[in-house]
Amino acid sequence: MKQTKSEGMSVLVAPLDAAINWSRANALWPLTFGLACCAIEMMAVGAAKYDLDRFGAGAFRPTPRQADLMIVAGTVTHKMAPRVKRLFDQMPEPKYVMAMGACTIGGGPYSVHGYHVVKGIDRFLPVDVYVPGCPPRPEALIDALLWLQQKIAQERPLIKRYSKETA
Repeated sequence: MKQTKSEGMSVLVAPLDAAINWSRANALWPLTFGLACCAIEMMAVGAAKYDLDRFGAGAFRPTPRQADLMIVAGTVTHKMAPRVKRLFDQMPEPKYVMAMGACTIGGGPYSVHGYHVVKGIDRFLPVDVYVPGCPPRPEALIDALLWLQQKIAQERPLIKRYSKETA
């Protein structure tokens, strides 16, 4: 297969890369994982009023093997953290993590006196998007989802993969 190179990008691969990114960004399958009050807001996003299906991410999956987005919503305790990490490890690549709510991001109201609460899930998971609030409104979760879709659209997995092989 002959490839023409322009500024380090393959002309043949670039449109395919964009098509793959478009399909990945508009077909996110979140893992159902709600721990506390933020989960109520997450469920509201999937309901008819906000309808997450409009943005291509409404099919919440009950198993990590079918999901590519983990929305951690609520207070994560030290006892629960290994289970969250295990579920993240079982998700196929590429996978993304969204931290929803003050408790997930930094421990929330339990950060000072709650010895049992993890002071942010970014201590053991790579977080892509933070959704602040206590609990955040459904509009904030939709905004974070749109931001994540833009981030996925900017990725260049094929160019990155083939540039490593040719280098």
